[in-house]
Amino acid sequence: MTMQRKGTYLISSNEQLTASVWRMVLEGDTGALTAPGQFVNIAVEGCYLRRPISVCDYDGRTITLIYKVVGRGTAILSRMHEGESLDLLTGLGNGFSTGSGAQHPLLVGGGVGVPPLYNLAKRLMAEGRDVKVVLGFNRADEIFYADEFRSLGAEVHIATADGSVGTRGFVTDVLPALEFDYVYACGPLPMLRALCEATECSGEYSFEERMGCGFGACMGCSCKTKYGNKRICKDGPVLKKEEIIW
Repeated sequence: MTMQRKGTYLISSNEQLTASVWRMVLEGDTGALTAPGQFVNIAVEGCYLRRPISVCDYDGRTITLIYKVVGRGTAILSRMHEGESLDLLTGLGNGFSTGSGAQHPLLVGGGVGVPPLYNLAKRLMAEGRDVKVVLGFNRADEIFYADEFRSLGAEVHIATADGSVGTRGFVTDVLPALEFDYVYACGPLPMLRALCEATECSGEYSFEERMGCGFGACMGCSCKTKYGNKRICKDGPVLKKEEIIW
């Protein structure tokens, strides 16, 4: 059960990682965040709907967000500076669990699906798990956070669609060379579906649906499961592999 909390957060940094991806660090109350893979909903001046952004990392006083500039709201965020403040709803969504007991978890991220896996990797490493990470991008200049995962001590593999770095192709093309007993994944729907078909073990998949309200009222981001339709923003964004109906 998630417990959302509203608050004002101070921007301590907002830096560009690639041509379209930015990292923002906010200072404020992080008490409502309880699991990796949760998200926040940001009120952006001049925009009617809040913008949902997954949490990359957090500690006792800061939240790190990584976002891609894809429209007006995120463009406004990218132009904000240190010292400015934002209104956030935090503690939204159900995140990843580290309680599977898997000793060799595989973390798979595609594009902007990479950030929520970072705090998860940090927790799994702290629990002594043998963590492997596969990150998928279109080309070399879109890669971000590979070094940050390596700094945690994780084994990192890169797949690029154009073959400019690592394995040419998709994240699934890296899997045959790896041994793992559980899969955590976040990325676009075609990637999650291909991953589900390419792996036999259990896992948890985080969906990137476009959310309207962010807390389950509008039903705009529902997904079919064996237990009926689930709202990605409230019942997800993380779902167990076995319950998903493709």
